[in-house]
Amino acid sequence: MRDVRDVNDLVSEENESPTAALHLSYMSRLPMRDWSGRLGADRIADVSTRRSFLCLLAGMGINIGFTPVRAWAQKPIYDAMLLSCIDPRIVDPVHNYMNTRDLDGKYSQFTIAGAAIAAEAKAFETWHQTFWDNLATSIDLHKIKRVIAIDHRDCGAARIAYGVESVANPSVETETHKRVLAAFRQDVQRRHPRLGVETGLMALDGSIEMFT
Repeated sequence: MRDVRDVNDLVSEENESPTAALHLSYMSRLPMRDWSGRLGADRIADVSTRRSFLCLLAGMGINIGFTPVRAWAQKPIYDAMLLSCIDPRIVDPVHNYMNTRDLDGKYSQFTIAGAAIAAEAKAFETWHQTFWDNLATSIDLHKIKRVIAIDHRDCGAARIAYGVESVANPSVETETHKRVLAAFRQDVQRRHPRLGVETGLMALDGSIEMFT
């Protein structure tokens, strides 16, 4: 008769493995053996079967537990943080613009009324630190290399912050946003000297004018 302890040891060993259930299921499908009088041959056959099973798992790319678990996917690389307005009319144009720059899925986003105006205007002073904290968090978590701020024309937040006269016509409106975006660039560079900063003013049709 085969030593019963050998069978129990095999079951115990398999139960400790992450592939125990799969292995026992595989073994249970094998034909029953008559152990009497065939001790040596069947032990060799059993070892061969076990090795074949392990080779099968290795060929399938299953980790048997003998080596450390590898990361399932490479950590993504992010490029920028986008600062944009909450105005529903500008959501798609801004997204489309980022896509044209091949940045889809490569940026974090902070959306707030007025975009850069929210970070600069005294009327929204209580909002300022929230933006700067989020920018610092994205730098820390996402390792971004730059921030892209996009204001837009016909912005209600600009009227609230600076008055109707600040956006009375396209020329005045442009100057208002240029001034705000220049202050924004200076603040970013003062707080994060190694961070790139890009600023622009977008029309509702999606066309954009960049300011440096």
